[in-house]
Amino acid sequence: MRSAEAEIKLFDGYIVVYKFVHDLHFFVTAGDDENELILASVLNGFSDSVGLLLRGDVEKRTALENLDLILLCIDEIIDGGIILETDANTIAGKVATNAVDGSVPFSEQTITQALATAREHFARSLLK
Repeated sequence: MRSAEAEIKLFDGYIVVYKFVHDLHFFVTAGDDENELILASVLNGFSDSVGLLLRGDVEKRTALENLDLILLCIDEIIDGGIILETDANTIAGKVATNAVDGSVPFSEQTITQALATAREHFARSLLK
C-alpha cells in the first residue's frame, strides 16, 4: 500500500513526519530531539496497517466509517508516548483480533480475522 514516501519537516521546534494517501493526510509529530527515522517507521506502520484493515480502500469516507479500527491502530502502535509496534501486519492482526469480538460474522472475516478468531476459540477451549 506504499503510495508515497514519508516527508520530514521541522516546524516550530517539532519534527513533523507526514505522507498523503489518496485523499487522507497522515501525520506523526514529536519534539525535535526525537529520531526522524523511527517516526517515519511509526508513520509507515500506521498508514500501512490502515491500508490493510481498509482493504486498500484508503479514502476519507471509508476511514470515517471505520474510525474505530483506525483509533485501535493508534492504540496498538503507541501507549503513553512509548512506541510498542511498527510492523503493519502485526498491528492489523491485533486490531482485527480486537474488532472480531463477535461483531463480524465468521463468513465475512478476512483471513487474519478468521485466524485470530480461531486462535481465540482454541485458547478459550484450553482454559475451560
